[in-house]
Amino acid sequence: MPKSVIIPAGTGTPIAPFVPATLADGVVYVSGTLPFDADNNVVHVGDAAAQTRHVLETIKKVIETAGGCMADVTFNSIFITDWQHYAAVNQVYADYFPGEKPARFCIQCGLVKPDALVEIASVAHIGKREA
Repeated sequence: MPKSVIIPAGTGTPIAPFVPATLADGVVYVSGTLPFDADNNVVHVGDAAAQTRHVLETIKKVIETAGGCMADVTFNSIFITDWQHYAAVNQVYADYFPGEKPARFCIQCGLVKPDALVEIASVAHIGKREA
């Protein structure tokens, strides 16, 4: 099955060997997205809500570049560094998924940069459109 690499304009160089997303058979697989600026610096240090908003805006840009929208998201994997951030993450998350919610899971774990408080990976079914 052919796949297309999805790299929105203005995307920085990743810190590891991956791309922001791939599109295959109408499904967008968005890589784990951290609250990074274009130079891979963590933004909004200490603010889980602002980091979540930044991450979801980045994911939105990736999905829109592929030809979809946030309503096409069917699954999210959420990683947080501390359960104390769970409520803040959920409050922002609800703004991005106001209608039917995607399936998801959330776990507490360490992230690649200590100042990052949240990481989200997504799957979106956008149909068989070309990227």
